[in-house]
Amino acid sequence: MNISYTKIDPAGNITVIVDSFVPREQQSRVASELMKRDVTVEQVGFLEKPDDPCCAVRLQMMGGEFCGNATRAYAMYVARQRGGLSEVRLRVSGCDHVVTAAVDLARGAARAEMPLPRAVRAAEVEGHAGTLVDLAGIAHLVIEGIAPSEDFFRAAEPLFSAIEGLDAYGVIFLDRTSHRMTPLVKVVDTGTLIWEGSCGSGTIACAVAESAGLADGLFEQDYFQPAGVVRASIERRGGAVVSAAIGGPVTLDEPVCITL
Repeated sequence: MNISYTKIDPAGNITVIVDSFVPREQQSRVASELMKRDVTVEQVGFLEKPDDPCCAVRLQMMGGEFCGNATRAYAMYVARQRGGLSEVRLRVSGCDHVVTAAVDLARGAARAEMPLPRAVRAAEVEGHAGTLVDLAGIAHLVIEGIAPSEDFFRAAEPLFSAIEGLDAYGVIFLDRTSHRMTPLVKVVDTGTLIWEGSCGSGTIACAVAESAGLADGLFEQDYFQPAGVVRASIERRGGAVVSAAIGGPVTLDEPVCITL
């Protein structure tokens, strides 16, 4: 099988976008092979024909999950391919509506809309209090005051088993004072557990947790992650989150063609 792909860096969350057609039933295998070839790659997305005429493309992530950083990455890719678009509309797996991304080619940055929380609740793991944020298709436990570890992740996993329809889930280890976060994310379909360089949905989960006391208004915060910085924007009305977005730098490598 001949595969054409581009490696993209949205704030350290290294993403491969495959623009060759790969049937759904083969995507997990192809993603696994690409990640084995390059250990810096954290996730793989596949381009498909859009099911909405207003969209440039459909982005299908390797586990069917939604990924904000991959959405930003592909928006930058499309903008460059199509003569410098400043706005890209696309369908993304794990999200039931059209996603709009704004691209600033001069600055090398992109900003994408994010799904709104389906549910937010307090949760406790091994005596540590946190916030469980369900973004529909992906959920995160935001936890403070504990060193990042896979052991803690394993202890937290039963929380996610009670949430229906998850394609991916993670634990976000947050230091609220410095706004540093360390994301550990599992994709269900592929079984991969990754210490991500940055995480878009995890960034939104942190912003949701931190803005819990805000009744109305805009909450914006830069979150410093192992390999980059992602800015979260949350708007609340009557305490409810009514809009969410992430933004930050995106860099693209040259396309590569290989045979698997």
